[in-house]
Amino acid sequence: MGLAGCAQQASPIGSRQPLQEPPRSRIALLLPLSGPQAPLGLAMGQAAELALFERGNRNVDFMPMDTGGSTSGAAEAARRASSAGVRVIVGPLTAAETSAASSPARAARIPIIAFTNDAAQAGPGVWTLGVTPAQQVRRVMGAAQSGGARRFGLAAPDDAFGRALAVAMRSEASTWGLPEPVVVLHGARASAGSVAQDLASRAGGGLDAVMLGSSGAAARAIAAALAPAGLSEPPPRILGHALWAQDSGMGQEVALQGALFAAPDPGSRARFDARYEGAFGERPPRLAGVAYDAAGVAARVVLTPRGQSGPSTGEVFDGVDGPIRLQPDGVVLRGLALFAVEAMGEPRMVEPAPSPGSAGS
Repeated sequence: MGLAGCAQQASPIGSRQPLQEPPRSRIALLLPLSGPQAPLGLAMGQAAELALFERGNRNVDFMPMDTGGSTSGAAEAARRASSAGVRVIVGPLTAAETSAASSPARAARIPIIAFTNDAAQAGPGVWTLGVTPAQQVRRVMGAAQSGGARRFGLAAPDDAFGRALAVAMRSEASTWGLPEPVVVLHGARASAGSVAQDLASRAGGGLDAVMLGSSGAAARAIAAALAPAGLSEPPPRILGHALWAQDSGMGQEVALQGALFAAPDPGSRARFDARYEGAFGERPPRLAGVAYDAAGVAARVVLTPRGQSGPSTGEVFDGVDGPIRLQPDGVVLRGLALFAVEAMGEPRMVEPAPSPGSAGS
């Protein structure tokens, strides 16, 4: 890799005997290097290269392997990685590709650090590094509970993201001994008024906090409809998700002003973007940050004794999208910052990202 080569240093002049290089460790990068996603795959490969260069690890080789953006390509790339004797697999991109690559990787006892945010793919030997719905729900529900909330509700589209939010909210409520959340999963064409009415009728005695799984105009409309539907005495605290960080117009709706959501710290992301642009002359796509984190974690893994099958549990890695801690069961704990929707302009950070696994994370 180009950047990695810059880290090489000449042997000391006058050495009586040639220095022996330590054995090199191989990390496979499973990326879509052909097909429609090839530009993204190239950018993610460059981000991985940057991670290795910045850590100055001269005894690690990255082996890019093309998945073609398909499940069959991901499975074949994982088999080739196994034959090549790699220590870790970084990637692939999607949940379906991760599922396909997991079987040959597990058979070869090679850990996978995947880019997807589908926590359902995680398990022993497989970690998913994308920012997951469960991580967002845990953070924002914890903040609301600290403020006295006990009765939670969710109004979300009936899609993969909405269902993941529902599963996470029910799990967190059970963990904390809270009442069963009121969950309304609605169709794409459901009116805001009908969604709010459905939530209010199921809530009975009211709700302390309501999470909205939609974004943009849909979220603003549902938020505005909650009070007319009967959720007004007192009004529930509105909670959101990380996609709200990309919409500076959320505060145009009065009902959303002060709403809380969890998302990565934009300051950390901005510093990564600047370093990437300085190295490659272009702004990185958002998923490049996940590739950078995954490559950095993998580079640390290969420094461990060969008998260890994965990342050192308990160790916190400083990632582009916040600090992360990898658990032995494949769960990734992530520290996310807490934001409040403002009446005008960008959301305001009200709490920085805590260390993963600590109170409030």
